[in-house]
Amino acid sequence: MKRKVLITGISGQDGSYLAELLLAKGYEVHGMVRRTAIENQEHRLSRIQHLLPDIQLHGASLESYASLCALLQEVRPEECYHLAAQSYVSYSFDDEFSTMRSNVQGTHELLAALHQITPQCKFYFAGSSEMFGKVRATPQNEQTPFHPRSTYAISKVTGYHLCQYYREAYGTFACTGILFNHESPRRGFEFVTRKITSQVARIKLGMAQELRLGNLDARRDWGHAREYVEAMWIMLQQPQADDFVIATGESHSVREFCQVAFGHVGLDYNEWTKIDPNLFRPADVEALTGDCSKAYQVLGWKSRSSWKDLVVEMVEADVENAQRVLRSGTSVEYAQRDSAVTNTPVRLTGSLRSL
Repeated sequence: MKRKVLITGISGQDGSYLAELLLAKGYEVHGMVRRTAIENQEHRLSRIQHLLPDIQLHGASLESYASLCALLQEVRPEECYHLAAQSYVSYSFDDEFSTMRSNVQGTHELLAALHQITPQCKFYFAGSSEMFGKVRATPQNEQTPFHPRSTYAISKVTGYHLCQYYREAYGTFACTGILFNHESPRRGFEFVTRKITSQVARIKLGMAQELRLGNLDARRDWGHAREYVEAMWIMLQQPQADDFVIATGESHSVREFCQVAFGHVGLDYNEWTKIDPNLFRPADVEALTGDCSKAYQVLGWKSRSSWKDLVVEMVEADVENAQRVLRSGTSVEYAQRDSAVTNTPVRLTGSLRSL
């Protein structure tokens, strides 16, 4: 009998790769989505269009405890991967309250619902390297103190402690993956890496004239999302729940990312990049580098991808996407969707609930 899994945030970058991985492993995959995702599936479900015949989607809201309980009663998952969140750091400065409600209340209500309905379900929480914030040691590992520098980071630290609390108070199998930045051609355009590669493609093809960025000297530890979701799955296969840093151990600046991305298409980033003071964060995180020694020793996981290969993969995918747009005469707005849209029907189970 197939194991049942529930993924919140299944339509995002990580959710799509995780769903692919779990389907390949023989799971019965269920995804939780908002009603608006179903109504606007051409855009909001673009990353999982190719998976829709093989997965089951359920309408529910992280801000509705009743809808979460009804969903868990229906699915009865054995594993739950909680990836849904307001995940844009810059947006968290603009709307602190929505970020806290979605990320903190949503995580708390999901943990509480699991404890009530399916207490044996294993739970994965998507932490973030942003939790370290103003770092006190480099590289950062599981023992490094947190010093969050945004509402988003604060919400993730709170989620981490909620998991720890449910693990210690109720015996919940709850793990936090403290994932450092992980990218792919499926990354959202709101993130700096995809902003760079998509704009590089448009500049190369004459569709844009410049790339506006903030702090070029910020350094991050960038890995491939496809590999990072493997670590999520391995965490839930362990005999005991624990928390793990997932990273490459290398850091590179935004400036270096630009150099590689522009260089791959034969351009000099200095000629096309403009610094925009409005894009600097009120409280920035200057440098993050992860130490994933524990993950390697306990989980047998380590990053396999080259950082430069990742940048090149993203650039080439965005060049191909921009060329397709030019050939079809589609609007620029359509060009900023994550993949071509198909007419695959959505298989939706359970009742849709308004948010």
